[in-house]
Amino acid sequence: MTFPVLIPLGGWRVHPHVFFEVLAYVVAACLFLWLRRHRGDPLSGADRLSLVTAIFVGALIGSRLLAWFDSPGSQSRGVVGLMDGKTLVGGLVGGWIATELEKRRMGVRRPTGDLYVYPLIAGIAIGRIGCLLSGLPDGTYGTATMLPWGIDFGDGITRHPTALYESLFVIALGIALIPVWRRGAVGNTFKLFTASYLAFRLVVDTIKPGAALFLGLTAIQLVCVFGLVYYAQWYVRKVVSGFSRT
Repeated sequence: MTFPVLIPLGGWRVHPHVFFEVLAYVVAACLFLWLRRHRGDPLSGADRLSLVTAIFVGALIGSRLLAWFDSPGSQSRGVVGLMDGKTLVGGLVGGWIATELEKRRMGVRRPTGDLYVYPLIAGIAIGRIGCLLSGLPDGTYGTATMLPWGIDFGDGITRHPTALYESLFVIALGIALIPVWRRGAVGNTFKLFTASYLAFRLVVDTIKPGAALFLGLTAIQLVCVFGLVYYAQWYVRKVVSGFSRT
């Protein structure tokens, strides 16, 4: 197999990253609209649009910033550098922070993220296929491995297909979260999804080439740690609150 694996589309051959990223956005948007229509939404259309806009802006800034901090040596400084590359962890955390800021401005106190969980899962699962088929230039490959499913992306080294690991993980996570989603405990599905994804990235990034920033962790891993600490203290407070009511 030769990378990148171009996708035939009519008379053109489209780069896999472009093809699958666009497909991921389309599928995620359609799934979000379908879920909102069938499951209902406590927010008005205007309020939800404000939050979605904040998510896109926060995700764009977060994904670019974290990618820049994670690989400062491979990207130029200044505005141009910020436009090189992006990372899902930065996008997820950036969108999350932007949403909380916008909710505070709007005076919205209830959790609003559950509707995003399965669109995010679909988008990540599809988008990472494009990363896998893009090969080494995409920068999402793993370190060398002797495992039978290792892939040579063109440099003669059999590597962990970490992009494929991520697609399979989010699909499995989506299945595991179905009982929580059906139970309807508002906010729990998004919290469990985000914490699980950050924990996965913290682990799987140990088998990716990357420069350690602090304590042997990359910038992406450090953001995962901060997010997990936040959710850990939220969970502890919830447990303590449950014991108090009992």
